[in-house]
Amino acid sequence: MPETIADEMAHLDPEDFHLLSGVEHGMRFSKWVSQEKLPSFSGLTPEEVDYRVDRLLDREFLERKTIQYVGVRLTFDGYDALALRTFAERESIEGFGSSLGVGKESDVYEVQSYKPLALKFHREGHTNFREVHRERDYTADKEHTSWQYTARKATEREYEALETLYPTVSVPRPIDQNRHAIIMEKMTGVELSRAKLPAEQVVGVLDLILDEIATAYDEGFVHADISEYNVFVNEDGIILFDWPQAVPTDHENAQEFLRRDVENIVEYFDRKYPSESPDASPDEIARAIEDGEFVSVSAL
Repeated sequence: MPETIADEMAHLDPEDFHLLSGVEHGMRFSKWVSQEKLPSFSGLTPEEVDYRVDRLLDREFLERKTIQYVGVRLTFDGYDALALRTFAERESIEGFGSSLGVGKESDVYEVQSYKPLALKFHREGHTNFREVHRERDYTADKEHTSWQYTARKATEREYEALETLYPTVSVPRPIDQNRHAIIMEKMTGVELSRAKLPAEQVVGVLDLILDEIATAYDEGFVHADISEYNVFVNEDGIILFDWPQAVPTDHENAQEFLRRDVENIVEYFDRKYPSESPDASPDEIARAIEDGEFVSVSAL
């Protein structure tokens, strides 16, 4: 767990991080990195490599396997440690806090800086590598794609979207990014899936969500995975989060993804608040967004 990793890092030497970085470099070319190649990748002597590998295996920052050769590779704990060290060197974070949420594609923790922030570790490509490799366009043309590459590209995509959209669109403010991790503003509120909206607020909240989707489209991005699980509702309005699969509006499938996003949200409101369902269809709403004419569902 990252909390434990943060504690363990205090006991690591600079040479341990040289070794981790060397393994990271080697994994660009193969799933398992030959231990014999690590002196050239890390700048350490063969004796130092052997010593450091054993230390890092004990801490579960590396794992080792004998195939045609003795190979090692980073665990996610090892990759987390590299990202955390970079953030600490940049003074982006000063302390590590408790878990804010754990999912199949990301883990989010509170971190201390000039104020409490959120640190998100992307896990794409680790437990569901085949599915992500097939569906995400930044991995589809890669023959050898490590889970680090998949998670890092997801992170870069999300950070690019957040930097472009904030503050025009209600998304978490991005603070810093390294490897598979993003530091961002800590969100407040409750997930839409768990919110119980008063009848008189239902259409207004739906309008807020659709308006943010429309503004994001105007700013050049489609979320491409909007659902009741990545919208926060709070006293100031709503926040759209989780943007690693976002696509630019000139993407060949952007209109299809926009329609799917609108359909997901409208159908959720239809299911949970059937008596407050809008008359406008998802297709009508999506067309209005594409044409820059969306105002509210009641206006369609």
